Amino acid sequence: MHRGSGAASVRLDDANREAVLAALTDALTANERAASRALLHVGDGQPGFDDIGRVTSFAEFCALDRSTWLIDLLREERFTSWFQPIVEAADTSRIFAQEALLRGRARDGSIISPGAIFEAANDADLLFQVDLAARLSALRGAALLPAGQVLFVNFSPAAIYDPVYCLQRTVKVVDKLGLDHHSVVFEIVESGQAQDPAHLRRVLEYYRGQGFRVALDDVGAGFSQLNLLHLLRPDFIKIDMELVRDVHQDPYKAMIVRKLIELADELSITTIAEGIESLDELAWLRTNGARYVQGYAIARPAPVPLAITPALG
Repeated sequence: MHRGSGAASVRLDDANREAVLAALTDALTANERAASRALLHVGDGQPGFDDIGRVTSFAEFCALDRSTWLIDLLREERFTSWFQPIVEAADTSRIFAQEALLRGRARDGSIISPGAIFEAANDADLLFQVDLAARLSALRGAALLPAGQVLFVNFSPAAIYDPVYCLQRTVKVVDKLGLDHHSVVFEIVESGQAQDPAHLRRVLEYYRGQGFRVALDDVGAGFSQLNLLHLLRPDFIKIDMELVRDVHQDPYKAMIVRKLIELADELSITTIAEGIESLDELAWLRTNGARYVQGYAIARPAPVPLAITPALG
């Protein structure tokens, strides 16, 4: 670890790692922690020239150390996908698509939530690796889909730093699995946090150039998503679940959702209302022209894609 004008070498092993890192954290001031650099070097020898590229900040080093379980998860490919159906609003027994949702598998077989996975990935600067693993897991799960169903695959624009380089592997997997490109929809999550809309547009242009369709998630959650509509021109928009919740009895939400559906229709964008939890919400969305719906009232995520969903009133 480099601190100020000097450098110190500290040997860590499973017995003393937590204690040493805690002691270093306590010993350094906030400014020193921000300025300090750290390197993980395996073995007794001194770090060499080839190790320079692996030097990171002390904070990132600590985050990476706390995320060894995630590194193991990546190395051992213990990712899986659960699936939640997207159905026709007019007839909820007709399944249009399945959205693939990331899960991890602990060594004891228990399920690790996506929230825990992505929080650790953000802290340890492993978002690209986790996002790629999630996409590949979703695509491999497509083999389980009943014939004719579309697959929605989530991806975070923050994880894509070079559209061509980062996405080529995804396309190769699609082709290796023999999937029809038109049957795969890439869904942009956390689009409201996109720092570079032009970069996001380049990502989508690459997907479209390969024959895929794209969806914009959480539309209506903020002005930024609406502002992205004209720039990204998605094939689908998913109306934010907070707007859908109790839309049948909230006139402000009703007005916003109605206008979103009208706007999408005029722009030839297909609407999906997500987060449906009651028959009243479903009935309102039917009456007001939503094309597709998704939510716990219809079906919860499951490890195997559902072939049948109930025909709800």
